[in-house]
Amino acid sequence: MDLFSLIQWPAMALTVAAAWLVASRSRGRRNAGFWVFLASNVLWVAWGWHAGAPALIALQFALAAMNIRGAMKTKDQEPD
Repeated sequence: MDLFSLIQWPAMALTVAAAWLVASRSRGRRNAGFWVFLASNVLWVAWGWHAGAPALIALQFALAAMNIRGAMKTKDQEPD
């Protein structure tokens, strides 16, 4: 396994952490979760490019669009 293949592990960890944050009742944590998801999207795209996985890359762009939408909606909510 080359070093570039190791990107999948921090990408996975960020994805799990982001899911945990997005499920929070705190608006600030939810908003942070969307940004952590975006960081994981970047890592997954890098790994997908290296692995030659175009469907994974397309999925990450779609998920990134949803995460941007979620971050904008969370930002517009009333404070807790």
